[in-house]
Amino acid sequence: MKHAFLITTLTLALMTWPLYSASVWAAEDGHDHQSEQNHDQEEGHGHDDGHAHDDHGEESDDHDDHGHEAHQEEDEHDDHGHGGHDEHEEGKTEITPDAAKKAGIKVATAQAGAIAKEVVLNGQITLNRDTTANVRARFPGIVRSVPINLGQSVKKGDVLARLESNESLRDYTITAPVSGVVLERNTNVGDVTGDETLFVIADLSSVWAKFHIFPKDADVIREGQSVRVHTVEHDKETDSSIKLFLPTADALSQTHVAIVALDNTEGHWRPGLTVDGHVAVSQKKSAVVVPELALQSMEGQTVVFVTQGHEYEMRPVTTGKGDGKTVEILNGLKAGEKYVSEGSFIIKADILKSGAAHEH
Repeated sequence: MKHAFLITTLTLALMTWPLYSASVWAAEDGHDHQSEQNHDQEEGHGHDDGHAHDDHGEESDDHDDHGHEAHQEEDEHDDHGHGGHDEHEEGKTEITPDAAKKAGIKVATAQAGAIAKEVVLNGQITLNRDTTANVRARFPGIVRSVPINLGQSVKKGDVLARLESNESLRDYTITAPVSGVVLERNTNVGDVTGDETLFVIADLSSVWAKFHIFPKDADVIREGQSVRVHTVEHDKETDSSIKLFLPTADALSQTHVAIVALDNTEGHWRPGLTVDGHVAVSQKKSAVVVPELALQSMEGQTVVFVTQGHEYEMRPVTTGKGDGKTVEILNGLKAGEKYVSEGSFIIKADILKSGAAHEH
């Protein structure tokens, strides 16, 4: 029995010995390999195994690909910006000739001119005394009829009233001595007339602007000088000249009086309106002048818009003296250059619109 037990024990030992040896060797081998790795890391992370190095290479490739894509996006962004710049350069715009004409844009050539030195006067629109009639009765009598009304237009020779003379007891008529508008009607049927004014008729196709001149300006005001007349609101404006410089002063205001005749065919200048008059008393010649309408304000600068073909470009300028209508240009625009003289606000709006769309 003991012999059988010993034989069995020896047999099991022989069978398990190779497995134990292999396990020990593997553990020793792994320990040695780990030691080598630790040694390599201590030497400055010297050498990972080939697989680790390959993985790192793949990460580098991914990084390179990502950088390349980002670079492409940047290039695309740059291309987009460049394309927008081609379509709209800052401070420039393009308008076809037909569109410019329809918009009322006018172009002029910069040239020399004169800036007027002005004296500004205050005044009022009055009746033209040369075309105004005060109508009276020829004989005292009783008014029998009045066929016209206040504000009515009449022609020379139209009947204004019919009267019965106190002397002859016969009827006679009063007729319009001039064509115009009945501004006053101071009589009715049954009135007894004397030497008072019965009707005031005025031809309003021409009116006067009566200006008061302070003594300090009286020495520079002369008949024939040009005058730019406008309403206080600047909604009406016209050019004329001094028709008459009265030799007497106004007793109430102690001012001299100048009369300017105005064409009123369109009926814009109504008697009673307050107006200002800019009298040109002298002139200063300048190398380049432009109308005030040509000037605009952009980016904190005064600019004009120079043009070549259908292109319009903002041009900053330095202005000098002005007379309310014309301004001298000291720098920024040369004689001979073409610029927008009317409709400059349209060019400004188009540039601002294009710039806003480009930024968006």
